[in-house]
Amino acid sequence: MNAHLLQSRSFILTLGLLTATAAVTVDLSLPAIPAMVEALGTDLTRGQQIVGIFMIGMAVGQIPAGLFSDRLGRLPTLYAGMTLFVIAATATTVVNDIEMLLAARFVQGIGAASAVVLSRAIVRDVASGKDAARLMSLMTMIFTAAPVIAPTFGALLVAQWGWRAPFIAIAACGYLMFIGIRRNLVETHKPDVNEHPVRQLVSSFREFFSHRQSVFGLLLMILPPAGFMSVIATSAALAVEIYGYSVEAYGLIFACAGISILVGSAVNRVLVLHFDQLQLIGLGVALIFAASAQLAFIAWLGHAPFWWIWTCVCLFMFTIAILMSNTMVVALDPLPRIAGVASSIIGTLQNLSAAGGALLAALIYDGSVRNTVIIMATMGIAVTVVFLLRPLIAPGDLVHHPEELARD
Repeated sequence: MNAHLLQSRSFILTLGLLTATAAVTVDLSLPAIPAMVEALGTDLTRGQQIVGIFMIGMAVGQIPAGLFSDRLGRLPTLYAGMTLFVIAATATTVVNDIEMLLAARFVQGIGAASAVVLSRAIVRDVASGKDAARLMSLMTMIFTAAPVIAPTFGALLVAQWGWRAPFIAIAACGYLMFIGIRRNLVETHKPDVNEHPVRQLVSSFREFFSHRQSVFGLLLMILPPAGFMSVIATSAALAVEIYGYSVEAYGLIFACAGISILVGSAVNRVLVLHFDQLQLIGLGVALIFAASAQLAFIAWLGHAPFWWIWTCVCLFMFTIAILMSNTMVVALDPLPRIAGVASSIIGTLQNLSAAGGALLAALIYDGSVRNTVIIMATMGIAVTVVFLLRPLIAPGDLVHHPEELARD
């Protein structure tokens, strides 16, 4: 086995940075939107679409990235995806038309999909069970730094060098990722081209959904993103409009949610040494229920002190680090042969769930506390219901295939 990779800091750091590619691309560009809108002669509604269009590209690109990585290998697919990302990122730094910028962001999203999908597939290639959970937790810690740091850094770049500076920084990150991939990653999957691509994709989907354990893990992973994205989408309105905090204070408030994930990841890395995945998932579900039940009560009341609401949000985010790392391992463990497609299925459905949560939150927002927190509360309670239904969804012991890993 490639056990030495689990001890390689450069290997783990590179995977973590690949996981953070999408978050960096989105969060770094957010502060540039107002100045970009003015410079390109468009409106704010159109300018804000650089986020949604990028996420659509991510959703479109994940299934192909997973399929081709299973057929051709992780590294060729990763190089192709990052090449697409860098070309599109470079285009965003020079275009003078909002339509061209949006087109480039869409292509950039397709390229970034390979980074997110393959970082998780590579983890499954080299680790299983507790080792995989610890590695996922460490990657989450690296990933979490992006939404905490990137907006502030992006705002500084805009203030010093104008709206194009964050886009230049994103392109530079893409070039640096090429160097990191070349120096720190190795091929971890034996290519499989015995089937026609369409037949291979269909058989991979069939295999994924034939494993009840994978379906159980998938259900637990696609519900929380709708919850936390609903609050992220309305968090500025909640803090600034409803509770009257300043924009500067909002930045610190938002950072608390990111730090909660960071702390949760660090705690999970310790806990996986002493408990198995199902026990940790149970802990995560208990915590997410505690947060969601309180938010449901707050929604019923219609009002609450801000500290109470945001403490529940931070507890929800803390739980995400424990729940997501372990459920990802549970979902991928039975599927060593199709880890690429399996990772892409999970990622695509998570993206759609997150987008749905954000769009629904924006649609129902009416200036009330109730409609700001109700989606997060509902999703957290739904996670609890899924966990309680495990005897029906995935009965029996969890399946692990520690012997089916990438070989030296």
